[in-house]
Amino acid sequence: MKKNLFIFAAALVLMSSCNSYNKVLKSTDTDFRYEAAKEYYISGHYVRAYQLLEEMVVPLKGTDRGEECLFMVGMCYYNLNDFESAAMYLDRYAKSYPKGDYTELARYYSGRASYKESPDPRLDQSPTYTAINQLQDFLDFYPYSEKREEVNDMIYELQNRLVQKEYDNAKLYFNLGSYIGNSYGMNSVSNYESCIITAENALRAYPYTNLREELYMLILRSRYELAERSVVEKADERYRQTIDEYHGFKNEFPDSKHMKEADQIFKRANSKVKAEKTEN
Repeated sequence: MKKNLFIFAAALVLMSSCNSYNKVLKSTDTDFRYEAAKEYYISGHYVRAYQLLEEMVVPLKGTDRGEECLFMVGMCYYNLNDFESAAMYLDRYAKSYPKGDYTELARYYSGRASYKESPDPRLDQSPTYTAINQLQDFLDFYPYSEKREEVNDMIYELQNRLVQKEYDNAKLYFNLGSYIGNSYGMNSVSNYESCIITAENALRAYPYTNLREELYMLILRSRYELAERSVVEKADERYRQTIDEYHGFKNEFPDSKHMKEADQIFKRANSKVKAEKTEN
């Protein structure tokens, strides 16, 4: 009996709520619609709120309510996990009201929305660059914000996604270099050279990445394989470059899990250099 009464009461509330919302939708009173939309927003009914607010953005532009309306639309989308729309509206707010009451929050949530839109490292990373730029803009405008540590963490994570993509590309070049005359129409030497260039560019762009050790190890492996496949005139110089790369790796990562492999590469490269000296 009590369960049935509860269901009946809930149904009455729902019907009343729907009737109330329909009344707001049919109203031509802008003030009434706006205040109702604010109530929906505050109570967490974001779908109803944005449906009302979005159509008032243009009419209210330039009024006291225009700024608040635009911000709430962006936050409605953010809370509904439509991060693409949220970033668009909040970025629009920040540009329209650079000294507005909600500008700091708009810049923060715009960057955070773009951060949430950042794709898997295997996909196109254009949204990731957008997110980094927006979050960096936030730090430039608000260097002492209480959110700065959180924003820095997001930037660091996004940069690691970019590095991961570059690492994956460099590793692909290395793996392709294991096959002479691969299906891509590139020879093994150019594959190893591409691996080195890709890894070095990633290290220059993101020197503090957590993939630093892995990138350096890829470079060391590639330098040795490149030397192995070089013509006689270039081999000695490339073995010496491998040795130099080894010393740099060992100095920076003395306890690396790759040190046994690195030592073996060094011994093989060093023996080739010594053999060359003996022959001469």
